Amino acid sequence: MKIILASASPRRKELLQLVVPKFEIMVSQEKEIMQEGLTPEKQTENLSYVKAKNVYDRTKGNRIIIGADSIIVKNGKIYGKPKNQKNAKQMIKELLEGDRTHEVITGLTVLIEKDGKYKEYKTHDKSKVYLEDMTDEEIDKWVATGKAIDKAGAYGIQTEFGVFVNKIEGNYTTVVGLPIHLVYKFIKQ
Repeated sequence: MKIILASASPRRKELLQLVVPKFEIMVSQEKEIMQEGLTPEKQTENLSYVKAKNVYDRTKGNRIIIGADSIIVKNGKIYGKPKNQKNAKQMIKELLEGDRTHEVITGLTVLIEKDGKYKEYKTHDKSKVYLEDMTDEEIDKWVATGKAIDKAGAYGIQTEFGVFVNKIEGNYTTVVGLPIHLVYKFIKQ
């Protein structure tokens, strides 16, 4: 059966390769728009569904479409991808406030069509991330790498930023952007 990842993220591609050796990538053409009134968990589920459904609607036959979206939440505030370096610095500083913890929520949608039968799985996974304190110089150095711009919350645990992650509670792959334990569970069925 054809498996398609509805994401341009190189991190999601690397993670999916741990679960399935062969798959295609087809980037969703939908804009990531937050819906009013949804919890952060439902936001990620909705965004992952919109991405997967867009690719599903543009394909035919037996197939599995995988969509995902991650956000960072601290004190009820949602952090997506920063708009620019100044915004990235501000995000990092806010994530370092107080107890230096936040949640990463990754929504996951798996849409399956097999022999004309359709199945849909839509869920999310959460992990709590504890950061080490950072100096302004360390924040500036990280943001200057350019790697903060395409990541929710302006950081990637799998990059050199990882030296500032004290610990996580939850699944590491959820923090990176694709909870592969859930992907495996759904496609195994």
